[in-house]
Amino acid sequence: MKNSTKITLLFLSMVLLGSCGKKTTETKPERKDITETVFASGVLVPDSQYNLTSLSDGYIIEMKFKEGDIVSSNQLLAIVDNEQNSINAKSSYELLDIAYSNANPNAPALKQVKINLELATQKLSQDEKQAERYKRLFETNSVSKLEYENAILSLENSRTSLLSLQENYKLLQQQADQQIIIQKSQKDVNGVSRNFNEIKAVIGGKVYEMKKELGDYVRKGDIIAVIGSHEKLYALLSVDESNISKIKLQQPAIIQLNTQLQKNYNGVVTEIYPAFDQQSQSFYCKVEFEEALDFNISGTQLQGNIIIGNKKNVLVIPRNYLGYGNKVKLKNSDVLTIETGFISNDWVEIVKGLDENSIIVTDKTK
Repeated sequence: MKNSTKITLLFLSMVLLGSCGKKTTETKPERKDITETVFASGVLVPDSQYNLTSLSDGYIIEMKFKEGDIVSSNQLLAIVDNEQNSINAKSSYELLDIAYSNANPNAPALKQVKINLELATQKLSQDEKQAERYKRLFETNSVSKLEYENAILSLENSRTSLLSLQENYKLLQQQADQQIIIQKSQKDVNGVSRNFNEIKAVIGGKVYEMKKELGDYVRKGDIIAVIGSHEKLYALLSVDESNISKIKLQQPAIIQLNTQLQKNYNGVVTEIYPAFDQQSQSFYCKVEFEEALDFNISGTQLQGNIIIGNKKNVLVIPRNYLGYGNKVKLKNSDVLTIETGFISNDWVEIVKGLDENSIIVTDKTK
């Protein structure tokens, strides 16, 4: 009997404690000037951020920077050991020298044809004189017609041979000139390829992250470091697809860094990215700050409220009085479904269902 009495008293005590833990509060809708915002989370991103990539395969044999360094445009940051590029560059210079040598009038091939040209020119001159002499002899019947025709045929052969040698000389000269152009182009290409061993900053900025270390083997396209502006960072906000249509360029925004939640930074929407990100299931927009940040670590988590409109004299109730399915509880215990407009963290706009004389209640746990 005593045990059952103790259990009954314990149960009654728990009920009383539970009832004391809740209290009913009531309020009436009131009119306020409210600011409509879209909440979004995001990160700090350096302006003009880019990936410094390797332009050739090889081992990193020199690393001339570290994280946090400020680098200038075209500054040499790393060297990749690629012997093939160096060998190709050296051989292209040598081949160009040979091409220039072959295009010289004293080059063996051109010189031989030139000698042949001189001999052919001399032979043509002799054959012209011989043909003229045989003509006069034929006219006086001193030689036969066959002998005269053979002299004319020899003359024509000499002319043909000279013309052929002249064309051959032009062709050799043209080929030599073409070879110069080809080798010069190859030299320039190999010179550029050799420069690929030297990794230089595309745009000046701050080294925010190093992806490779000294001695690492890299392939063409591998990321060596992440570089961006050291003076200007922006907020990259992730906006839910249900709210992206409300975001417009030049809308003001209030940003809070997770490292400084007590401080607000003013910004403005400067870009709305057109692509939907499948991984985050959201859209992205860029917010630039109106004042300089005193905390500029890339990747810092943040939250922002983009101001999409202001409303004057709006009928509102506190957010904690609104239940699931836009339902509110009246003082007489009736449950009413209302039509709402803008909903913020603190307030709910009443479009239909309540007026300033309505009394609504809520249960709050102490």
